[in-house]
Formats: sequence, C-alpha cells, structure tokens
Amino acid sequence: MMGRMNVNLFDLKAQNAALEPELHEAFLRVLHSGQFILGPEVEKLERALEAFTGAKHALGVSSGTDAILIALMALDIGPGDEVLCPSFTFFATAGCIARVGAKPVFVDSCPVCFNLDLQDAARCVTSRTKAILPVHLFGQSAEMDGVLELARQHGLRVIEDAAQAMGATYRDQQVGTLGDFGTISFFPTKNLGALGDAGAVLTNDTALYERIRILRMHGMEPKYYHQIVGGNFRIDALQAAMLSVKLPHFNGYTEKRRHNAALYLERLAKLPGVRVAEPRHCGCSKSVNMEETARVILPVAYSHNGHIWNQYTLRVIGAGQRDALRAHLSSRGIGSEIYYPLPLHEQACFAGLGHKAEDFPWAHRLAGEVLNLPVYPELPAEHIEQVCAAIGEFLSS
Repeated sequence: MMGRMNVNLFDLKAQNAALEPELHEAFLRVLHSGQFILGPEVEKLERALEAFTGAKHALGVSSGTDAILIALMALDIGPGDEVLCPSFTFFATAGCIARVGAKPVFVDSCPVCFNLDLQDAARCVTSRTKAILPVHLFGQSAEMDGVLELARQHGLRVIEDAAQAMGATYRDQQVGTLGDFGTISFFPTKNLGALGDAGAVLTNDTALYERIRILRMHGMEPKYYHQIVGGNFRIDALQAAMLSVKLPHFNGYTEKRRHNAALYLERLAKLPGVRVAEPRHCGCSKSVNMEETARVILPVAYSHNGHIWNQYTLRVIGAGQRDALRAHLSSRGIGSEIYYPLPLHEQACFAGLGHKAEDFPWAHRLAGEVLNLPVYPELPAEHIEQVCAAIGEFLSS
C-alpha cells in the first residue's frame, strides 16, 4: 500500500519536543537551585493541582501506585480489613491493598464504561469491608453517586483511583475530589505525563492531608521524630518542575484526545458489524445484548461524564477475534495494546483467594475482548484514517 505510515500507540517525543525550551529552562532552574527533594517546585505544582482540580489539598508523591498505598496507610487499612475494587484494572489497585495486609475483594465490571458494577459491589460488602476503591478506567468516571451511597450505607471509606483520569469529571465535578482521597499517576503515557515516575494524592479533608504529608517522609514530624511508620513517597523536584510546564497545556491535550475519539466514532460507526455501546446504569448493564449482531463495539462517553480518553478501547466480539484484529493492525504497521489481558482475580499472586474465572464473568470476558487504539493528542488525522481503513479491511475479510 503506497503512502502507508507506521502508526505508533504513543508518541511521547512529539509532545515534549513542542515544550523543549520550557522544559530545558525548568531543568536548569532545578539544577542551579540545588533543591532536588521537595521544596518550592513541589509546592508550586501542588498549588497548581489544587487550583486545577478544585481539591482543597494536593500532595505530590513518587508514583500513582504510591498514591494508593499512602492513602490506604492514612486510613489505617490493614490486616483483617477488606477493600472492594474491580478485577478488571491495572494491578496496582489491588496490589496496594495486599501490600498493607488487607484483602482485595474483587468486583465485576460494566461492559459499557468498563468501571465497577455497583450491584456486584453491594453484594460483596461484609462486616470486614472498610473501603471501596473505584477506578476511573480509561479516562471515564465510575458511577460515583452509587459508590458514595454504598459507602454511606455501610460506613466505608472511598479512595478514587484516578490514575488514568485526572481532568475527567462526574456531574461537573473533578474525579479524585469526591471521595476521602483521589490518587493520580503522572506516568509518561498518562494525559499529564512526567518524564519519569510521579503521582499525587487529592483530599478535601485537612486532617487526612496532614496525615499523608507526614507519611510521605517516613512518618517524620518533627525532623527525626516518628509517631507513625511511613515511607519514602516523595516526588522529585525535577518531575514537579516538568509537570508545572505541561499542566497549563492539559486542557488543550484533552480537547485533541476528544477530537480524535470523535473522529474514530464517526469513521468506525459506518463500518459493517460495528456498533456503539449503549449508555446505561452500571448496575444493570449485564442485560447488554448487542453482541448478537456486533463484531466490534465502540466505547461511549456517558452524558453526565467528562471523558478524557486516556485510552480508546474497542470490544472485539468472538473467540480469538481481538487477537486476530491486533495481528492485522500490526501487519499494517499500526500499534495497539491490550489493557488488560488477565483480570486480577485470575492472577497467580491472588490464587489463594480461591476465585474461578467465571466468578466475575464480565471481567473475564472483557480481558479477552478489549483492544486499545492510538488516541494521543498529537496523533495526525491521517493516522486515524489509516487505522479505520485497516479495521474496515479486517471486517470485510
């Protein structure tokens, strides 16, 4: 095929190259300051995150994973406690629960928005349940009214895993600001990406903020005196400075991702065998029946959510069809990825919990169907056309 170009899943160089003079200046500023751990660069980023998200407090930490871990520690969650979390998500969500000695209690997922199923979550509550950890997967908010009501009914803490969703909204309120804590990742491929590992914790509770602030540096307050055991969860001043350069551009990045998602919808929805997911309440989504006529189901943004499209996630229906489509795209020089090929309840490290694959049928099924396409802000429109043409070829074969 003449004129065909390789289409990468990500292109971090393009975004950073556009800001190279500012990033270089920030690097030199930190270098010349001699302040490499915490300090004014970190405080500047934290104040900017508070202004951007509307959270009362923001604390920069070493990664999105450590953001979850420090939130669990601050809430004294540990051995004997249970924490509800989706099975269909990145490992860190449940991994952090296990690291504090608590039990991750897995919840099935909604096949429309990919977030936790509220009816299943309610079924999983026991006398030992201490918290619920909803994940705003792929850039769209979980159904937070239901999450917060479930928490109110049972006296549960809420930690929002917003690693993929900073800037996303639920009923016009920023995710990460609705629960006790919100956790954010600045991994380089996130919508706001650092040049290495970094994260943040959001909270509107001043007492909880003071607790995570102390936990961030080994539970030390004042210097060399430790009332609690914390960890080394500090964000580097250099990463904070780099993020401060990129944060003012975040809304522009989001609009470009939304434009790309809309272009996929416009092009792909016209192809034979392609259907658009039907928005519905996450607690009753198991009645989905469009799979009888669909080969590919496109993602949808709920009308009450502000989706930021960290990922553009297809469902490819039929045994082996997802992997066949991915192989076809690869043969055309098009990058794609599977987030996630094995749900957490089927991971070897959680085998001791005694789950079977069919215990969480949608988590199991989604792991065999989902395929993520390039959607990053700098993605050229002609690359999207190339991706859609390749999918059309696959569906016509």
